[in-house]
Amino acid sequence: MHAIFIPYGKRTEVELLLRDMEAQKHILPCTKGEEKKGIYIQGQVRLLPFGVCEYVCPKEDMDVVLHTLDFDKDRYKLGDVKKFILRKMIKCEVIPEYKKEKQFLWIKQNVNIIPIGVIYDGEITDPSGEMQGWTHEAI
Repeated sequence: MHAIFIPYGKRTEVELLLRDMEAQKHILPCTKGEEKKGIYIQGQVRLLPFGVCEYVCPKEDMDVVLHTLDFDKDRYKLGDVKKFILRKMIKCEVIPEYKKEKQFLWIKQNVNIIPIGVIYDGEITDPSGEMQGWTHEAI
């Protein structure tokens, strides 16, 4: 799952938030027939054009990530047309409804988030290596 947003604020504090996001560990569930296991992966922050950022994590943590970044609050009104154009350029979808139960402890003081959308990943089965035959989200 990819959360697409524009961070807005003082550069050093935006960078602190992005570092916290990259330091976050997630459990990626894997299956092989009836067998199940989880492997730890690190969150990824990707920088896109126009100041847009993309946070990549397993879909199981989608609710927590969207709630932590306050995707339900739109402090800076971009307008529907501008968001539509950004979503089409990035090829992402509208932000879904999500649970607001848990949050990560990311430092986001003085950083506002302009939510854009989300991208869902498919699944992949590893053809070789130590994870050969295991199916997981294709992050």
